[in-house]
Amino acid sequence: MFVHVLGASAGGGFPQWNCNCRMCSGVRNKTIKATPRTQSSIAISSDRLNWVLFNASPDILSQLAAFPELQPARALRDTAIRAIVFMDSQIDHTTGLLMLREGCPHDVYCTDMVNEDLRTGFPLFNMLEHWNGGVRRHGIPLDGSSFTMAGIDGLTFTAIPVTGKAPPYSPHRHDPHVGDNIGIKVTDTRSGKVLFYAPGLGQLTPQTRELMTSADCLLVDGTFWQDDEMDCVGLGDRRAFDMGHLPQSGSGGMIEVMRPMLKPRKILIHINNTNPILDDESEQRRQLSAEGIEVSYDGMDFSL
Repeated sequence: MFVHVLGASAGGGFPQWNCNCRMCSGVRNKTIKATPRTQSSIAISSDRLNWVLFNASPDILSQLAAFPELQPARALRDTAIRAIVFMDSQIDHTTGLLMLREGCPHDVYCTDMVNEDLRTGFPLFNMLEHWNGGVRRHGIPLDGSSFTMAGIDGLTFTAIPVTGKAPPYSPHRHDPHVGDNIGIKVTDTRSGKVLFYAPGLGQLTPQTRELMTSADCLLVDGTFWQDDEMDCVGLGDRRAFDMGHLPQSGSGGMIEVMRPMLKPRKILIHINNTNPILDDESEQRRQLSAEGIEVSYDGMDFSL
């Protein structure tokens, strides 16, 4: 399978437009060695001709322009996107669908809870019905069974619920449900190689840990370096765990979780603009490198 990182940042991008924290001002002023990143989204293909888009960020148009394979120009109007998967219903993962309205109807895969959010609190699906019917919504099973997608040969998909939070606009923001957030195991049926993708990942369940350990590559939550990061940089007292994200450092953090996992390649995605790992020369980045953990960036390509 082929994996392309369209965007590697968390919501707001890097630098965030209204943020003057050390990281955002540093990348603007070139006082740190860092690369700007757009909001997180990836594309996966088995043949580099037909692609699955995972999340549609508000930056989708610039991301598509930077990746010509998603616009192969085989017809007067064309796209190589065969399906879109929503991992959750967060604004930074779904709003880009509005920018793709000219291509409706789209085949969109999401859980029942995400579908409910996008029909009620943020009625994105309802709005898009005015463009050729909007979306052809497909459910995502959460019972451990695999599913396939039309036009995507050689890949199977298995979703698992992961710990996280529904968006602030969700009618059940403070009443978590199974299906608010998912991770997905993508299997190449020809090579047997497995990618586990989870841009939002809170506390690990035994099922999640088992999937991560057995995968060939992990592309997982890299939002925060530490649990109290927002407080430390003066941007509020919300903690990483409270927002449904497992920080990299500290007891039970992502570094400690992934350290005994010897098989997979380990890559972080959905990196918040405050996270010091965005500085290529930071001590935190050196710690990750010593642990064999990579930091994704816009335009990153790899295959399994």
